[in-house]
Amino acid sequence: MSLTRALELATERGYEIVSSAHTPFKTVNAARETFKAFLFECKAAGFKMLADLTGVDYLEFTTFMPERFAVIYNLLEPVTGERLLVRVFVPDGEKVPSVTDLWGTADWHERETYDLFGLEFEGHPDLRKILTPEDLDGHPLRKDFPLGETPTLFRDGRFIDPATFRAGLMGKDPGMTGYRGGARIDSSLVPKLPTEANNESRGLGGPK
Repeated sequence: MSLTRALELATERGYEIVSSAHTPFKTVNAARETFKAFLFECKAAGFKMLADLTGVDYLEFTTFMPERFAVIYNLLEPVTGERLLVRVFVPDGEKVPSVTDLWGTADWHERETYDLFGLEFEGHPDLRKILTPEDLDGHPLRKDFPLGETPTLFRDGRFIDPATFRAGLMGKDPGMTGYRGGARIDSSLVPKLPTEANNESRGLGGPK
């Protein structure tokens, strides 16, 4: 079975294999210098899919960890449904190799981890932000990221004030809309979705 073979490979490499009451999956703590070769071996053993990868910030974690950060790779064997978690500890400021050449799905996963944790993936074809505004300072999932409400200016010129935005979502202020973007000063100025525009041209506009 793929999992048995992967664990044998991990043992041969001297990697630590961890079981936890929090997850039914085995976790392999792989060395940063050789983990990519191990992932290649896991893929050859049957873990054809990278279901996910994410970062972890262990700042002020209650249990000792070798480094502040880690990247966790969630591998899936699509036929049997077996899963394996591979964890790589990363020193603050260090890079890890991209695995986009092993799994195409790593592209956006690595961009998200870079955006939210500030972890860089060397060799990624287009490593840039994917969720937060370009001018946002810091990385929101780092444990030392300030939790205060900071106004945000988006690239298209929209200015989001947290208090006003929250009021708009709760229906207490018509000045902002959370589901279509932009200022809702006049509903006629809100761009129509293609289906809405087609219905109006055919005289099928919805209820006013």
